[in-house]
Amino acid sequence: MLEVGTKAPDFSLQDQNGKTHTLSEYAGKKVILYFYPKDSTPGCTKQACGFSEMYPQFIEKGAIVLGVSKDSVASHKKFEEKYNLCFTLLSDTELTAIKAYDVWQEKKNYGKVSMGVVRTTYLIDENGIIVKAFGKVKAAENPAQMLEEL
Repeated sequence: MLEVGTKAPDFSLQDQNGKTHTLSEYAGKKVILYFYPKDSTPGCTKQACGFSEMYPQFIEKGAIVLGVSKDSVASHKKFEEKYNLCFTLLSDTELTAIKAYDVWQEKKNYGKVSMGVVRTTYLIDENGIIVKAFGKVKAAENPAQMLEEL
């Protein structure tokens, strides 16, 4: 996980509609950047739906929400439509941002070890500095936790 107080790495990733986003284009806004393992899985769905339900409150506090996983643009589109999500999902199939933010790690699941995305949320300030970093977050609680952090 990246350290609080460091500059957040910039990225260039496509959203669920194929539009490219960079972190630098959000200068002047607070960014909640959360990394999650996979579209349409129970935990990831709870987390995404929570962020979507609370999205107006995030906007009110001057923050935007960006969700990142290694799923494809098409997978993100299905996920967005199925759950009526109202924020940006970024596709990182090449793992560039995932590795830059140090969330591609060894995971143990039922004794099996594999590499994967560790659920992590960063709060980045208006100047692109990481002000909060949460590793191994609880999916269902994360949106409310991040709203409180603002």
